[in-house]
Amino acid sequence: MRRNIRTVARLLPWSSAHGNPCYLLGDGTGHVSRVADDIECLQLGMADDLIGHADELLACQGASDRELRFLARGLTDCLRDVRRVAESRGARLRAVDPSPDDEDGNEGGSEA
Repeated sequence: MRRNIRTVARLLPWSSAHGNPCYLLGDGTGHVSRVADDIECLQLGMADDLIGHADELLACQGASDRELRFLARGLTDCLRDVRRVAESRGARLRAVDPSPDDEDGNEGGSEA
């Protein structure tokens, strides 16, 4: 079965020097795509590590306000990174259209 694949600009996991989003056109097999994949993997791993640290710190009754603010800043940064990864991957998933919408506009399957 052949899939209909549209070229879509990939949102990269970094911003320009002016804070604007960076995009990449291509088939996803080039050097920049691999670097972006590696950075996304690193960001997701760091988020996972920070969640573990958050669990430990929040279980500690003696956590200071300073520690909790630092944790909140780290979690906010990680959440921003993870959201960007999700947006980028979601856009690429939508670019692959394995089957057209059914006539009612539903994507695959029937309503329960």
